[in-house]
Amino acid sequence: ATPTATPTSTATGTDGERGADTGAEVFRAYAPYLIIIAVFALAQIPAIRDALGSVTRTFAWPGLHIQSASGKPSTLPNFKFDWLASAGTLLVIAGLLSIPVIRIRPGQALRTYGQTYRYLAAAIVTVMAVLALAYVMNASGQTATLGTWMAGAGGIFALISPILGWLGVAVTGSDTSSNSLFGALQVVAAQKAGLDSVLLAAANSSGGVLGKMISPQNLAIAAAAVGMSGREGELFRRVFGWSLLFVAVMCLLVLLQSTPVLSWMVP
Repeated sequence: ATPTATPTSTATGTDGERGADTGAEVFRAYAPYLIIIAVFALAQIPAIRDALGSVTRTFAWPGLHIQSASGKPSTLPNFKFDWLASAGTLLVIAGLLSIPVIRIRPGQALRTYGQTYRYLAAAIVTVMAVLALAYVMNASGQTATLGTWMAGAGGIFALISPILGWLGVAVTGSDTSSNSLFGALQVVAAQKAGLDSVLLAAANSSGGVLGKMISPQNLAIAAAAVGMSGREGELFRRVFGWSLLFVAVMCLLVLLQSTPVLSWMVP
């Protein structure tokens, strides 16, 4: 009779199946996140923060001559070019430090970087367009006008404040964009309605985070990352109810924080 080969256990497991990850592999998997934390933490040390900020330049954007309601030159056209201290630059630095740690070739890293830009090209343009729209709305007084109108809701505006941030991120896919669009509006509405402007500004951002899970851009990225491209609708149906539940809880929390019940939580 022909002898049957006995399965042997190897580094990849029995019968070719991958075994448990080694400690070194687990460390390399977490290394990029640890490096990001370390880079951002170091950037907050006063000496390093001052060094990074020393190259920051502020200049008036050419071609823009905007005046405030009082007729004085507006500060909105002043552009702060903090290229070295910005979060984007710090992320690039963390990425460069991660290359040798996770043991990938520089050429492969560069190709992956380019592919990421191509994949996110539409999202990048969308965020840029939303930020431009927010600038126009702030400079033209539209944001202040809308905030004054919404302040007519009075104290109950605290209940619906997170919904603005939630809708903003659901549409744009970015909490940054949502804050740019509605952040100033929330502050104006809070001041007119006699509410805490810090609370409503934070509510806009907190509500925005809960809109991430139903944003088309984020659903597309998540689906692609786990090999479920084309099934974004299925993901949306599964998470939509949770998103509504969480934003409802956030609305209730913000309302209570606007009253003596939980006002002690607001700094």
